[in-house]
Amino acid sequence: METETKRTNKNLLVKGIKTMGIALVLMFLGPTLFYVALSNSEKSLYIPILIVASIFCILAIYFAFKGLKTIMDSMFK
Repeated sequence: METETKRTNKNLLVKGIKTMGIALVLMFLGPTLFYVALSNSEKSLYIPILIVASIFCILAIYFAFKGLKTIMDSMFK
């Protein structure tokens, strides 16, 4: 019987790293837009920018978890 050594799935690893890159961009973009929205609360675009910033922050968390799970799957599955 041959035992097959487990190797990292490189394609899946690259996909996970790309997902983490998207999360990193969103982690900076979301709070920056949040700050811009809160510092200009008298402007007419206050609510739409605040909504977009909140969505970006939520997406950053989602993509971070998804990317981390993909990276773990590439190494341990």
